[in-house]
Amino acid sequence: MQISDTQMAALLAAARTARQRAYAPYSRFAVGAALLDEQGRIHAGCNIENAAFPQGQCAEATAIGHLVLAGGTRIVAAVVVGVAAEPVTPCGGCRQRLREFAADDMPVWVADLDVVRARFTLGQLLPASFGPAHLGA
Repeated sequence: MQISDTQMAALLAAARTARQRAYAPYSRFAVGAALLDEQGRIHAGCNIENAAFPQGQCAEATAIGHLVLAGGTRIVAAVVVGVAAEPVTPCGGCRQRLREFAADDMPVWVADLDVVRARFTLGQLLPASFGPAHLGA
């Protein structure tokens, strides 16, 4: 699916706004994510830390929860916003979470507060992935 400039601008804005709302009192590493679903709707999320570290939630997971709650079933594009020396890509667990709802060719843009720093496909981030088709779904 081709993403329009308007959709891309809206995804970036949603991810950057979500990042501002991150709850990251321990790491101080705020991340925002925005997902475009098959109906053209945007679902955003931020990371949510917890004092019991394994209990935190990544921005992508929060956004996927919003997508599912809204009735979305497919992710057609994703934007992740974080500020670091290297582009902030989804963690391994979130790559698998995204794979549940997206095809290998789904674009994933990573950005900071000013620019898009890189573009990947989900297949590049998670090659030879395990997905719903393996289970006959």
